[in-house]
Amino acid sequence: MKLNNIKPAGGATHNSKRLGRGQGSGKGGTSTKGHKGQKSRAGYSQKIGFEGGQMPLQRRLPKFGFNNVNRKEYRGINLDTIQNLIDTKGIEGDITKEVLVSNGLSSKNEMVKILGRGELKSNVSITADKFTKSAEEAITKAGGKAITL
Repeated sequence: MKLNNIKPAGGATHNSKRLGRGQGSGKGGTSTKGHKGQKSRAGYSQKIGFEGGQMPLQRRLPKFGFNNVNRKEYRGINLDTIQNLIDTKGIEGDITKEVLVSNGLSSKNEMVKILGRGELKSNVSITADKFTKSAEEAITKAGGKAITL
């Protein structure tokens, strides 16, 4: 190995030509940035959505509606999903949020609401943040308990 054989590792270099290294390189002088103007200067940056002084699209479109900052988002889980979980995984007794998280039905930071679609055949106690009336009735009818956190 000699100094004239050394090359950078594959993928280490990205540019085929270096900018601003003399006229002979073909990319000297203005370094492909054209002449003068804001975009040719060092440190140039532009606000997101800036359209050259024209009214930006996000300001031209009409705004409507209301976003409640105190809204609570729940992950809805139906009774048929829980019954399927009991049948396939063989879970007995209590179904807590930890059981739902470990089986991929919700994440640990989500609030869980049990919904009434489907039928529950097993008598299990289910612990969740919220229940619909139909879900609560179906759980008690099957001999289980609906425990609200």
